[in-house]
Amino acid sequence: MRRAADGWHIVLRIGATDHRVWSKEPPVLGASYAAELPFDGDLEARAYAARRLWRAMNGRAPGPALYKLSKQRRERLSAAIRALDAHTAGGSYRTVAEALFGKKSVPDRAWKTHDLRNRTVRLVKGGLALVRGGYRKLLRPGRRNE
Repeated sequence: MRRAADGWHIVLRIGATDHRVWSKEPPVLGASYAAELPFDGDLEARAYAARRLWRAMNGRAPGPALYKLSKQRRERLSAAIRALDAHTAGGSYRTVAEALFGKKSVPDRAWKTHDLRNRTVRLVKGGLALVRGGYRKLLRPGRRNE
């Protein structure tokens, strides 16, 4: 729990799940609370999170998270961050590709036009986009009904 300029930020760990709660006032043990859900573009996500918290507080399984990244997407994001880290540390695209895909996969000749070079450049650009704020899209995936 920590106090911030906008109120109190609390992480409730119930079972293996962390639930993040915000309160205008400091929480009081044993008090009753209600969820305030604005009717905005995030209503669906907030209502789902409130339901998961209610279920966990009542000893029930909270259920799956609303948004879950596929294994392929998680692996690509991980590779993008690794590629950006290596490139930022001074590694050339060839060096980054060798670290990501193995030295044997990177050709000695025709590197400038090889698919792995293009893929490595895209991964570095993707990592840079994440660092420049693109990670927020991971927190708010596209809405289903829009």
